[in-house]
Amino acid sequence: MSPLEGLIRARIAAGGPIGVAEYMEMALGHPEYGYYMKDDPFGVSGDFITAPEISQVFGELIGLWAAVTWQQIGRPENVVVVECGPGRGTLMSDFLRTVKSIPEFLATIDIHLVETSRVLRERQKSALAGFSPHWHDRLDTVPEGPMILISNEFLDALPIRQLVRTETGWAERRIGVDDSGLQFEIGEIAPDADHLVPPVAFATPGDIFEICPGACEVADILNRRLSRAPGAALFIDYGHDSSSFGDTLQAVRSHKYASVLSDPGNADITAHVDFDSFGQVLRRGGSRTMGPITQSVFLTALGIVERTEKLAHGTAPETAAILRSGTRRLTAPDGMGNLFKVMVATHADCPTLAGFETGIVVAC
Repeated sequence: MSPLEGLIRARIAAGGPIGVAEYMEMALGHPEYGYYMKDDPFGVSGDFITAPEISQVFGELIGLWAAVTWQQIGRPENVVVVECGPGRGTLMSDFLRTVKSIPEFLATIDIHLVETSRVLRERQKSALAGFSPHWHDRLDTVPEGPMILISNEFLDALPIRQLVRTETGWAERRIGVDDSGLQFEIGEIAPDADHLVPPVAFATPGDIFEICPGACEVADILNRRLSRAPGAALFIDYGHDSSSFGDTLQAVRSHKYASVLSDPGNADITAHVDFDSFGQVLRRGGSRTMGPITQSVFLTALGIVERTEKLAHGTAPETAAILRSGTRRLTAPDGMGNLFKVMVATHADCPTLAGFETGIVVAC
């Protein structure tokens, strides 16, 4: 039994079964034993690999997108560039290397990273040496002003609640302990469920609906910021574009799926992002949203194929093959191309941003 599982069992013994959100908070963020607090989980030698680690072109295109977005929001003299969940700093490193070629934009930016892991902060500090970024535990401590925010695989790691349909209503899914270990169980009827679960379809007993309070909090913070200053917040994550029932909670260890309740603190735990619900909160708060569109559509519109071929030209065959393989993985329907979605939130009167010209655009 891991030390963290012992702490979880003790908490359950003292206060009864805990909700899925509390379990995720402990498994991922416990100060000593939490998954993201102990080590660097990224890369081939870790548990999973993200888009910036797959291809340098990903971060380069995001940097160019941000420069164009800066022009579209009025070329403010100072702009806060924020990355939520910056991992090793790879995306921001590629971003900044690219925008060095656009000095008028580079001169305006102040870099802020939302990161709770001290281990990963050290990786980011090394990757971004010379750029003096500022770190935050929470988005709401980032300074006010015009902002461009980048979030790649951040929302999926925010703790979720799971509601289970029963014969008498929606009940909280909880985690308890029996002789075989940690187990899911159905708790009491959730009094707030009726206004949290949208009428997406007729629910039958056993159906699960997931709610992400942290994503709603992010949306509320953005709504307040975007009502006071121009800006754009780009979200790239795996998920669904229409709210629906289903259990998407999953764990990954050593690039393979693992049991969510086995060995907490030693596997990544995530859930698919409900872009439909996230977008509704943004629009209700006065922001404009564009998307979601697939990652394939977004990156193709930004020129990932052309940029890849430009980099591959004249290089060794092995290098060219790696570059092209990375682009295929990011854009192919059977890779990350369709599973990953892209959405942007902006201030109300923002023009349509690059990459979204032919995608779904929803006004506030």
